[in-house]
Amino acid sequence: QVQLVESGGGLVQAGDSLRLSCAVSRRTFSIYNMGWFRQAPGKEREFVAAITWSGGRTYYVDSVRGRFTISRDNAKNTVYLQMNNLKPEDTAVYYCAAALTGGPIATMTRYDYWGQGTQVTVSS
Repeated sequence: QVQLVESGGGLVQAGDSLRLSCAVSRRTFSIYNMGWFRQAPGKEREFVAAITWSGGRTYYVDSVRGRFTISRDNAKNTVYLQMNNLKPEDTAVYYCAAALTGGPIATMTRYDYWGQGTQVTVSS
């Protein structure tokens, strides 16, 4: 069993930055990759970014590339999402997720564990 706990959300203004954290409850050797997803009100959950745990390869949805950075700290079993130049359309509940096996990086169904989510609100 893997438990994921997100933190770092909040209310900010457009152009501000936030860093989300996702603490992983157990040793991460069995995790293939971590991902961040988000769900805005009335919309479906969407892929934001992902990172492979061993090699650190990163992936981003086009709408955040160049503004968001995903990273991991192996020693702390923690994944981060640094979000810069935030826009009102980034407002959503952000979820981290862990996948134990490889596959299409943005496909939600391949992720085995999910956090409870953290709210990010960006005012204009």
